[in-house]
Amino acid sequence: MAGESDVPENTLSCANCGKPANLQCPKCMELKLPREGSAFCSQECFKSSWSSHKSVHLKAKLSSPDTQNSGSVGEGWLYCLKRGQARTPKLPYFDWTGSLRPYPISSKRIVPGQIDKPDWADDGIPKIEPNSGLQHTVEVKTPDQIERMRETCRIAREVLDAAARIIQPGVTTDEIDRVVHEATIAAGGYPSPLNYHFFPKSCCTSVNEVICHGIPDARKLEDGDIVNVDVTVYYKGVHGDLNETYFVGNVDEESRQLVKCTYECLEKAISIVKPGIRFREIGEVISRHASMSGFSVVKSYCGHGIGELFHCAPNIPHYASILSF
Repeated sequence: MAGESDVPENTLSCANCGKPANLQCPKCMELKLPREGSAFCSQECFKSSWSSHKSVHLKAKLSSPDTQNSGSVGEGWLYCLKRGQARTPKLPYFDWTGSLRPYPISSKRIVPGQIDKPDWADDGIPKIEPNSGLQHTVEVKTPDQIERMRETCRIAREVLDAAARIIQPGVTTDEIDRVVHEATIAAGGYPSPLNYHFFPKSCCTSVNEVICHGIPDARKLEDGDIVNVDVTVYYKGVHGDLNETYFVGNVDEESRQLVKCTYECLEKAISIVKPGIRFREIGEVISRHASMSGFSVVKSYCGHGIGELFHCAPNIPHYASILSF
């Protein structure tokens, strides 16, 4: 926090509480932003408003000539609204839960005409999936389906590995999306997330406090971040879906333990999968290990079936539930 301003105290109001202020946000001073919106009455007010106040710095950076001409954020880059259906040049408002903020996204990537596409590729609306009986009935896959799914999942694994190789501080999540998109197309597949319910990108990149389904954008990964990359490939009429969480540079011990515990939960869950096991037992194993390790399980999302549909039965809760089968 910078020292006293040379402007008389009674001419400025605290950006947080409105009281007379004579302290200035140092970042605002560095960016030469108007002092009226960067004054604070105390260190306490400054600290308590930091999570929201720093969005002012982001807006200033993105609108500056240097940023616009740098190639990182330029013409065609806009913020995403309504799950991909709309764009805006302004940072959207949201009740943020952490320090992460969205950055503008690039325009939609092109898929060659010869690539076999799912039914939402052109207009963003899945036609078969929502009303399919496989939303309620678990399909026993045929040998042919299993073989095609193995081939598709192998491609998806290779695509995810290609994305992992470029993850480091300074790389944008949009660049990760570009690698995923190009590797998928090169293998003859379609990136399933692209235009699925209008999702604007070819993979999901979820950084730090984002649970899942984050949209790749112009934000550069920072040392200490963790990033989950979620890849799904559509090939030969079936989908292959997988994701992993990666460390970016030097990650703190708490983040390391979180990712380690999550991986262990997955391994323990896989180890019990066999004919006769109830779906709810999978969640019980995951929930028990997470709790014993000092973590908890997000209950807002669950695992899902896959095959010729992107999402279908069965839904697999990751937590203990007597309501599950």
